[in-house]
Formats: sequence, structure tokens, C-alpha cells
Amino acid sequence: MRNLGSALFSRLVIIVPYVWLLFFFLVPFFIVFRISLSTMAIAQPPYVPVFGFADGLSGFIGKLGELHFDNFLWLTEDALYINAYLSSLWIAGVSTILALLIGYPVAYGMAKAPRALRPTLLMLVILPFWTSFLIRVYAWIAILKPEGLLNQFLMGIGVINDPLIIINTNWALYIGIVYSYLPFMVLPIYSTLEKLDHSLIEAAQDLGAPPVSAFWKITFPLSVPGVVAGCMLVFIPAVGEFVIPDLLGGSQTLMIGKTLWNEFNANRDWPVSAAVATILLLILVVPIVFFQNAQAKAEEKGR
Repeated sequence: MRNLGSALFSRLVIIVPYVWLLFFFLVPFFIVFRISLSTMAIAQPPYVPVFGFADGLSGFIGKLGELHFDNFLWLTEDALYINAYLSSLWIAGVSTILALLIGYPVAYGMAKAPRALRPTLLMLVILPFWTSFLIRVYAWIAILKPEGLLNQFLMGIGVINDPLIIINTNWALYIGIVYSYLPFMVLPIYSTLEKLDHSLIEAAQDLGAPPVSAFWKITFPLSVPGVVAGCMLVFIPAVGEFVIPDLLGGSQTLMIGKTLWNEFNANRDWPVSAAVATILLLILVVPIVFFQNAQAKAEEKGR
């Protein structure tokens, strides 16, 4: 009986992630994809569905020939959406690189700190999450605006004579994204570095390797899983970010999150918005799946 109970428990533990994936990813994705195949209408909701859940499986199969992808074709014809995708990927990529350049030294310093001091440093990294995300972004408006704290400080110490125009530019956008998502970069890297076997570095130094060489040949390669995890945790939400571009980037900032917001709320074109969201999801998910498969194959070869 104990073996049977443990076997059932093991299966339940395995099933839980798949159930979570089904209800919180696949089902919402199916709903959005269903809307993307619909046509716009002046109604509530503002679209005419191609098929309904009440039709059942037979009704869905019967209407497969009626499905059209006009909304997806429209995205390829309008340069606004293509530019929004490219701009979002570029801004998210640059922000991820900046977060890595800042976050890796921070995580490395935390891992090298005395063990008794590490919980305090970890708490300081997590501390911004104790405040509302929206309040933190609004705080940067007060810091970066022409009469804000940053310009007052720089003018007070004589570094500049005229206020810097930072707000409503890409610089403010990068600052906001890096600040907001920096903990997501630091924590995975710190977790990897904290578990690192320091005897390997000591052995390399005993064999005559200088500290810089030992870092690039041992420490950094072993921390790559944490770097990859941190980059994904920053890049993926940054691509679809809306609040930071809207508040710090200004009206001229072109990102797919703002485009989605305008289509859903201003234009009330839900089918096109759903098509935009579907393509964005595929852009993010497909490369991640391929990367995970390649990483799994590499680990199997390493064994």
C-alpha cells in the first residue's frame, strides 16, 4: 500500500505542472488565437467569433475550412507592427545586456562576500519588490525630469549648466527597464555562483593561472546557466513591457506593448490585437523551446 501511495503521489506531482500549463498558458493562448481568427464588429465583445465553444469538437472541425488569417496578413502589410516588433526586440536586447553588465558584478560580489553578510545583501536586492512597481516607475519620473533630483544634483555640483533632457527618451526607457528587472538578473546568477566549487579556482591558481584567466576559464563558464536564466527573465517581460515605455519613454516610443494597448482600447480592434499577441508569443516561446532542447541534448552528450 505504501508503494502504491508513493507511486500515486509521484504521478500527481508530475501532473501538477502540466495542469498548470494547460489552464494558465494553453487555454488562454487558445482563446486569444480564436479571437485572432475573428472579424471586428461594433458589439460587445467587439468581434464576431468564427466558432464557439458551444459548437463542440464536431462544430470546430466542420468550420476549419472557414478559418481565415486576414488579421495576420494585415500585420505583414502595415509597417507599424513590424517596426514595433523590431523596436521591442532591440530595446529588450539592449536592456538585457545592460542588466547583465550591471547584475553580474553585483551577483559576483554577493557570492564573494562573507557568508554572514550574504542574507543582508540578498534582502537589499529583493527590497525594491516591497514597493509597488508603478510607484517605483513614477519615482524615476521625479528623478529624471528636467527639474528633477538628478538635474538638480548635477547642476548643484557644477557638472552641467543646463538640465539634461532624459525623460521621454530611450535613455529613460533603458534606465527604467534595467532598474525594474535587475533583481531578476542578479538572483539566478548569484544562485549559480554561490554554489560554485571554489576548490576549482584554487587549483587553477595553484597551477599558475592568474585571477582573470581563472575567472574566464572556470567561474564564468560554470555560471552560464545562471546567466541564461537571468537573461530570459529580463528579456521576455521587457519585450512586452507597457508601463515603463508609456511613463518614461513618452509618446514617440514604439513598442509592441503600447501598440497592443492602443489596438485593444483606443481602436477596439480585438482580432488584430489578438493576432499581434499571438505572433509575439510565438516569437518568444519558439526560440526558448529550441534553446532548451539544444541544452538538454548538450547535457546528455556531456554525460
